[in-house]
Amino acid sequence: MNPDEHDELTAAAIARLAGVGRAAVANWRRRYPEFPKPIGGTPHSPTFSRAEVEAWLKETGKGDQLATAGRTDTGTQRVEDDSSSREDLRDEWTRRALELTPEHGIADLLPAQLLARVMVSLLPPSTAAARPADADAVDVPAVLDPACFNATLLMAVADRFGDGVTLVGQEIQESAAAVATFNLRSNYDVTYEIHTGDSLLDDRLDAYLGAASAVVCEPPFDKPQWPSAELATDPRWEFGIPAPRDGELAWVQHCYAHLRLHGVAVVAVTPRTCVQPSGQSVRSGLVRSGVLRDVIALPKGMGSVPDTNLHLWVMQRPQSAPDHRAVWMVDLSGLGDAADVPHEFAAWQRLFDDADPTIFRAVPRLELLDGDADLRPSRHVTANVRASADDFARVTDRLANLYAHVGRGLPRFAAPSGPTRHSYVTFGELERAGALVIRSRDDTPRAGDLLVRTLGRVPVVATGTADDDAGVAQVVEIDSDRLDAHFLAAFLRTDANALPVANTLGALNREDLRRCRVPRLPLAEQRRYGDAFRHLQDLEGALAGLAKVSGHVIDQTVQGLTTGVLAPDFTVMNNTDVADAADEETTE
Repeated sequence: MNPDEHDELTAAAIARLAGVGRAAVANWRRRYPEFPKPIGGTPHSPTFSRAEVEAWLKETGKGDQLATAGRTDTGTQRVEDDSSSREDLRDEWTRRALELTPEHGIADLLPAQLLARVMVSLLPPSTAAARPADADAVDVPAVLDPACFNATLLMAVADRFGDGVTLVGQEIQESAAAVATFNLRSNYDVTYEIHTGDSLLDDRLDAYLGAASAVVCEPPFDKPQWPSAELATDPRWEFGIPAPRDGELAWVQHCYAHLRLHGVAVVAVTPRTCVQPSGQSVRSGLVRSGVLRDVIALPKGMGSVPDTNLHLWVMQRPQSAPDHRAVWMVDLSGLGDAADVPHEFAAWQRLFDDADPTIFRAVPRLELLDGDADLRPSRHVTANVRASADDFARVTDRLANLYAHVGRGLPRFAAPSGPTRHSYVTFGELERAGALVIRSRDDTPRAGDLLVRTLGRVPVVATGTADDDAGVAQVVEIDSDRLDAHFLAAFLRTDANALPVANTLGALNREDLRRCRVPRLPLAEQRRYGDAFRHLQDLEGALAGLAKVSGHVIDQTVQGLTTGVLAPDFTVMNNTDVADAADEETTE
């Protein structure tokens, strides 16, 4: 058995391996029964088999998400066209919505459809009526969407509850209302109503005020103002009249006004609505009354508007006295794949039962009211899970040891014994002699190939890993019996930087590369240069990684100071020695 198969990974290491946040790994463990089981560690910090984790990532495709995102076949960045208007995008989503049927899987869904599945999955089973044999004897409860657009949310309700509910929607655009009617009529055997009109100014759903079993809504986020002057005395504003720029709070209260006792509303809002000072009184009213139950931060990009950050507010009309249980704050914004957000009611229940402190916190209502009623989960979840002063001390000690270890690896090169004079040979001449082959840039690099890269990045020797895919401009196959690849990369690094580059990739073309020169040296001498270059390249990578880690440690230390984990009193070990060493370096 390969020794690597015995390697153990923590959840944090798995997150780094897959290129996602730790919250994503925690969600995978809950959501997928086939996720590898812990093989060691502790209950609070389990470890997993590297081989099993890598196999699972490969089988599920989770490991491929970052490798293919935003890339073209040639490895260059794709620049998205920003010229489309929001209406054009909505037309495209409408067209695709007509092509999709309820049988499509999660991977086939548009962001708005995935959001709809997630929102509807938060509704309790009691939303739909129990259907006895004599169904006509039962009043079928209504589920509303007062901004239904093409009925994406209502179709998700039908997918889950079938004919156990009546679907009722209102849409301001006649064309979108027609599409909504077509979608429901064509795909579902359910009772539905679609009304046309402005929901805030002309509520066509007023027959359901205080009577709806549930309301789901993604309000129009592209309307900066709402008609507050015309509706100042409207009884729907139970928790206060929203300011003119707080239209989302008007929609939140509009949805809540239609709920019956124990009815549940799930409304999507932007993070601004969770913290905007002008909306503090309305947010405080929702918290104080016990109406607001959960706030869930979603990964970026879910919803009808591209690249939007959304939070879900889950509200319930209490029976009588306010319910003062804590508000559940759930931060799923760090998930690498939006499809990992729970989209089944049972999955949400498992998430709440697990109460992973990295993504979940039950926040007392008095704590939310003691301040500006900030309803962003990130404000409360991150404050609940933080390192201790001892943790910071251990990390600082390890960082100091790493710097000392890297320092011991700094090389000292001797001066040559005599003048160094080389005769040179071009890459073109080496190619004609068969010592190397400049392959097509579309070829997959193999370990030992010389890679000439884009955007001024230095030439490197391919390792046979995914790192080889970063901005390859030319792939050069080397005859290792005649040339040392690291020797070529070292001397090409200087020659390539001296050549003017006119193309948009900032990279040498084939003819430029053929003109580059390297010294004509025996293979043994090439390898001496190659070994020195490889050591310097490894050291450069280690220092870059160390600088990144150092910056992260400093950021976390600043956060520790500002959140009260650390006191501002500090000591610097060997401060005098460090200063003396710096003076010596300056003098030399």
